[in-house]
Amino acid sequence: MAEKAALPFDHEKAHAHLSQADQRLGKLIADIGEFAFKLDECDSVYESLLEAITHQSISGKAAATIYTRIKALGKNGECPTPAEILAASPRSLREAGLSTAKALAMKDLAQKTIDGVVPSLEDAYKMSDKELVERLISVRGIGAWTVEMFLIFRLGRPDVLPVHDYGVQKGFAILYRKKAIPKPRELAAFGERWRPYRTVASWYMWRAVTRAGKNSRKITKNTGKTAVKRKTTKKNPKKRVVRKKRNR
Repeated sequence: MAEKAALPFDHEKAHAHLSQADQRLGKLIADIGEFAFKLDECDSVYESLLEAITHQSISGKAAATIYTRIKALGKNGECPTPAEILAASPRSLREAGLSTAKALAMKDLAQKTIDGVVPSLEDAYKMSDKELVERLISVRGIGAWTVEMFLIFRLGRPDVLPVHDYGVQKGFAILYRKKAIPKPRELAAFGERWRPYRTVASWYMWRAVTRAGKNSRKITKNTGKTAVKRKTTKKNPKKRVVRKKRNR
């Protein structure tokens, strides 16, 4: 029950709406069960994004190890403040496991938090999805996908569709029996029928991948190129000419 209470929207209404709007998704919802979802508990937008930067392009296990080292830079093992990140030496951040790019991103995040560009959690709740995306992507190393994950997993926004997320793309391809990963534009157009609960639909796309298991590997990336079969003609092998040596 705690998981349901954490959500700022009614998941049962979301199920009913999605099942009516999309029969195939409705069947997946019925098969998998309710939207078992719990919000992250980071205390601030800054802390959420600090952890998100750590997780970029590496496994969850490796990111968790590095983030534990980053937290060790703060007082009492808690998340370091923006001032503490700015004061941290490049060497200490490298020793924690951060790449140069991620270290610079964290320092920019810290500075923009102090400058007020990164809002407080209280202010973030009052802002629209679009406003938050536009504000937060100004931080070095923070793209639209990272902000969308923040909107979903920290703020619990109900209508976010991360069209560039590979898991969502792959789940869509599996559920709707596509041979290739859809392009973001195709996924966005199809997802209009899921409004205003595209977050919930996205969650079920992730579950579709999990349920498919090894079969999900059959889906390929869409390169946008059409394969052209070339006719091959067998060339006549050249006859080997043997020249007789002349006796001199």
